[in-house]
Amino acid sequence: METAFESNPLIDRLPKHLKQFIKPQDYDDYTPINQAVWRYVMRKNVDYLSKVAHNSYLDGLKKTGLEVDNIPNMYGMNRILKEIGWAAVAVDGFIPPNAFMEFQAYNVLVIASDIRQLEHIEYTPAPDIIHEGAGHAPIIANPEYAEYLRRFGEIGCKAISSSHDYEMYEAIRLLSILKEAEGTPQADIDAAAERVDFLQNNMGELSEMARIRNLHWWTVEYGLIGNVDNPKIYGAGLLSSIGESAWCMTDEVKKLPYDISAADKSFDITKPQPQLYVTPDFAHLSLVLEEFANTMALRTGGLSSVQKLIKSKALGTIELSTGLQISGVFTNVIEEEGKPVYIQTTGKTALSYREKELVGHGTQYHAEGFGSPIGKLKGINLAIEDMSPRDLRAYDIYEAEKVTLEFEGNITVSGEIITGSRNLQGEIIIISFKNCTVTHNDTVLFQPEWGIYDMAVGKKVISAFSGPADVNSFDMISHVPSSKTIKAKKSAEREELENLYLAVRQIREDKTAQITLKEAFASVTANHPNDWLLSVEIAELAHDADSDLLQKVLNHLEKVKRNRPEIAHLISGGLELIFKGELV
Repeated sequence: METAFESNPLIDRLPKHLKQFIKPQDYDDYTPINQAVWRYVMRKNVDYLSKVAHNSYLDGLKKTGLEVDNIPNMYGMNRILKEIGWAAVAVDGFIPPNAFMEFQAYNVLVIASDIRQLEHIEYTPAPDIIHEGAGHAPIIANPEYAEYLRRFGEIGCKAISSSHDYEMYEAIRLLSILKEAEGTPQADIDAAAERVDFLQNNMGELSEMARIRNLHWWTVEYGLIGNVDNPKIYGAGLLSSIGESAWCMTDEVKKLPYDISAADKSFDITKPQPQLYVTPDFAHLSLVLEEFANTMALRTGGLSSVQKLIKSKALGTIELSTGLQISGVFTNVIEEEGKPVYIQTTGKTALSYREKELVGHGTQYHAEGFGSPIGKLKGINLAIEDMSPRDLRAYDIYEAEKVTLEFEGNITVSGEIITGSRNLQGEIIIISFKNCTVTHNDTVLFQPEWGIYDMAVGKKVISAFSGPADVNSFDMISHVPSSKTIKAKKSAEREELENLYLAVRQIREDKTAQITLKEAFASVTANHPNDWLLSVEIAELAHDADSDLLQKVLNHLEKVKRNRPEIAHLISGGLELIFKGELV
């Protein structure tokens, strides 16, 4: 696979199925308006968040190499992030939740490298470099929080999804793209929003992935920390939204103590949150995460864990008490008294031990699926895995012997033993038969003409999780999103405005500009009367240099406020940064 992005040791160790989501960050794609949007948001954030964010935030800005005046170059960020054991990669918008969390498990921060439009400067439902870079990156400089994030990814990527979850991911991805794209017909946005709304209200019983995504939302994205009556912000969604970071501090937003009940509180990504959760400290986040993990099939095993995998209709793994791991799409389980007595996959299946595929038991060999009894032999208190060599001989579980094994739940395996495979502890984990028939009561589950029968050995299912045990067992280079982010349209008018932003940026940086500040202002008022951010930038430069020009700019901005009341507060916010206590 070709690497079309600058790598480093942390990125190099990512498995191929994660690398498929990475795209190069083409820094030249960022326009002067994009840079101005970043600068405005960051200046507002640093000014405001210094009062309301967790104290790790401002320290983290320095430690992660983020500059107020320039959109971060990810490769520059990586040189600094490696000092705290992390890396960053660029992706195209939303990626599937399992993949997002698995990146975290590898200490890699996923950054959507696009940036929000000027029209959505306060908030966008689409992930962007302001949200990821200015929101997530600074807080991971806190070691306790960084470990929580890594651990969350490690556990979260094992959460079992439902088919509804993937529908929801695709619907939210499409809505975020349409809302962020210029000129999208309102009817298209409304239709996409209705789809998301419908899915949010018809999810049925929440899957593990849906519930752990709720925890992620109420902590990593929208978390508050400290005292419920006077909390600080640490969630990236709040840190990156100049609108919601102020709104969340008001009494309009209910503050709740953070606990595991947040797993069952769903969220609406398209609207400000009506309530938020407050953790007393970062250590408490990890306690709740472990409490939740104890409810997952990953740790509980048993019949319900297999049923979760069947319901997911997706690639998953069960682990037996011997350590044998069966990976595939699970389609059936036969149960007896609340226990699984036979499991069945359909299609490509692989057998592994300790996350490493067993030789001869890959997807080519088990191409048509895999089925096996689980549990103890009927009337025998000793499970096969616990039998000594003498016990095995006594029950004719021995090479070249013809044997009939009757399991609890009326599963019968009858055939000639060829050989057995053992784990490192000496327990038998697979017994292979020829001329084998497997039945459940009168139903035939395997017949001799199908070839060799490999029977898994394990008295119980101790774990089940999403994805394969060995990531190399399956071809997982398959992600094709149904939608791609839409770039801003180019036009002569837009190009002229971009050139004006560029000229003002050059003047601020003491570089040679094609026009003067006065000429830039004359042009923006004549040809782009609805634009407000460039005039705020001109006011900043005129503040100490040209009082006449400054007054003209302020008069113009007052007119823009009257014509566009919806952005009046943004203009006021920008001017406050310039005047700092002076009367405007």
